[in-house]
Amino acid sequence: MSVHDQASIDARPRLSRLEAAWVIARRDFVAVLFSRAFLFFLIGPLFPVIVGGLAGAVGGQVARDAVVIEVGLAMSESDNAAMIEARDSLAPQLGGAVPILREVPEAVADPAFDAREFMEARRGNYAAIVTGTPASPEVVGTERQLRRWQGPVELIAAQVTSATPLTIPRSSSQAVASSAASERSNRIRTAQAAQMVMFLLTMLLAGMVLSNLAEEKGNKIIEILAAAIPMDAVFMGKLFAMLGVSFVGIAVWGMVGWGFWALAEDAIQTVTQTDFSNLPGPAVGWPLFLALGIIYFSMAYLLLGAMFLTIGAMANTVREVQTMSMPVTMMQLMVFFLAAYTITQPGTALEMFAIIFPLSSPFAMLARAALDPALWPHAAALAWQALAVVLLVKGGSLWFRKRVMKSGGAGREKKKRGWLGSREKAPAALEPAE
Repeated sequence: MSVHDQASIDARPRLSRLEAAWVIARRDFVAVLFSRAFLFFLIGPLFPVIVGGLAGAVGGQVARDAVVIEVGLAMSESDNAAMIEARDSLAPQLGGAVPILREVPEAVADPAFDAREFMEARRGNYAAIVTGTPASPEVVGTERQLRRWQGPVELIAAQVTSATPLTIPRSSSQAVASSAASERSNRIRTAQAAQMVMFLLTMLLAGMVLSNLAEEKGNKIIEILAAAIPMDAVFMGKLFAMLGVSFVGIAVWGMVGWGFWALAEDAIQTVTQTDFSNLPGPAVGWPLFLALGIIYFSMAYLLLGAMFLTIGAMANTVREVQTMSMPVTMMQLMVFFLAAYTITQPGTALEMFAIIFPLSSPFAMLARAALDPALWPHAAALAWQALAVVLLVKGGSLWFRKRVMKSGGAGREKKKRGWLGSREKAPAALEPAE
């Protein structure tokens, strides 16, 4: 190599922080994307979703079968018939507000039938039992069932004893497409669903960042990177690499979900009791809402990831990372609960705190996009969140250099006493790139 070539190499400027971050991001993205573990990571969440869907379907069917709306009749045969006839006349207008009345066979066969003893023996499958006469009915049941059915039973008995049967007038109706109350209620549901989806994705995907630096600390790769590249560029590159990997995972899961929806749309709507193809529109419109959802997910991931990267960098082994995962998960839950609680409290001090606090800000602002059509708050919130990401990365990299790499004060010469009490100089530590 000539002297001129060596001089050219020496004169070549170092990578800027942006270029260094890009190098780290590209390296980590390719390494994770083409690893065998990433394939299992993609497949892993599909099994809980399938199991959860089956469990929800079974649980919903069991819950529906367990609901008891039958009230037993233990009156005379004629009174039982009159009560059932009165109930049938009221049912078209009142629907589920009136119970289904059934004769108790044990009462028909036993003139001395004791309804209280029958209920306490847990016999039959009645919400309550009505004894006495229509003029003086007595309802036997638990406190909860009495509160629910005593009034309807009295209304049915009044229909039986009335000299002139109650005539319920037929009302006319005019349906409107929506109202202010229904629109707000629908948008609140959209905000809650969007927050839940974003929370589940960040909780599932941000955990990858925890073990990222712990592995490279174990094989000493981080020491080489720290000596060649500024530590904040390393942190930023790793964050964006994991964000890119997350988008790949979301794209794969989205395609699988889309295919599953195309094959079993009716079954999904039956199980969830929700028509996802006709969800209520957010205040800013669906195209902008989806765009903001992607941006706010990115910000939530970067904010949580910057904190997780710093926490994971403190761990020396993967076991320590697993120990840290529980408090990290609890912190994510607290952030989500804070943002979810403020959905119905727009303009309050608590909502403003959720918007200003960096970790909950993306969740709170996504809910606001569903409820409020104003756009300028999103520009301000995104600028604040981006600044918070930079500050967290700077703080995390500085903490990592000071506490883990022992740079800063560790590069200075320090003296220590030898075996004979003489002072000797300690070797200077390798100073990472600033």
